[in-house]
Amino acid sequence: EPRLVSLPLSRIRVIMKSSPEVSSINQDALFLTAKATELFVQYLASYSYKHGRGKEKNALTYTDLSHTAEECETFQFLADILPKKILASKYLKMLEKEKQDGEVGDDNDEEEEDEDKAVGDSVGS
Repeated sequence: EPRLVSLPLSRIRVIMKSSPEVSSINQDALFLTAKATELFVQYLASYSYKHGRGKEKNALTYTDLSHTAEECETFQFLADILPKKILASKYLKMLEKEKQDGEVGDDNDEEEEDEDKAVGDSVGS
């Protein structure tokens, strides 16, 4: 007889019990959560395959999934979980640029504070 769900119910139970609000889990709720999760993952995979490059390569890739999470409003809540992959060298350049921009911004803030003090001093005297 084929199983009704493919995901391990014991693992889903552990995940559900990890929430402090959950004290007990009904067997029906456990089954429905597992089935809903399977259907969601199936929909995400098929959508990503159809709208990505999966058809060209006859494969579903991480890039297809991350593109779907970024571009499709339905799946945007997954964007943090499925971020676009970037090369480490690009990431380091981004960090360096942010650091430089931050230093430039900090210098401007100090100059503005000095100008404010000078204006305040001349008004107060």
